[in-house]
Amino acid sequence: MTEEAAENQSLFEKLGGEAAVDAAVDIFYRRVLSDHRINRFFENVDMEKQAAKQKAFLTMAFGGPNNYTGADMRKAHAHLVEKGLNDTHLDAVMEHLTGTLEELKVPKELIDEVAAIAESTRNDVLGR
Repeated sequence: MTEEAAENQSLFEKLGGEAAVDAAVDIFYRRVLSDHRINRFFENVDMEKQAAKQKAFLTMAFGGPNNYTGADMRKAHAHLVEKGLNDTHLDAVMEHLTGTLEELKVPKELIDEVAAIAESTRNDVLGR
């Protein structure tokens, strides 16, 4: 692949495409569900459906095919904000996202790009 072609790749492609996003989401939720700080927000959640929605959302957010049909971030998380979701919980989620990507040996510059995209949703997720 030429340098120019590599530069024109979407973040989705640079991360490794569908297989990489699938692996990352599976590891991410394993980490999240074992974290006492945030796992209560996933009680009574169909994690198979949740993971599928997250995979579709991240694929779209990273410049891959857009098959995301879920609610916008504000609507999707409003019920969690009512349960007390706040910045400390989002910080824990970000910690797990970064840790997941490090575990998968994703280069730091791509982790930073993913983190910036995730961080850009903070105010909507928290209903601000």
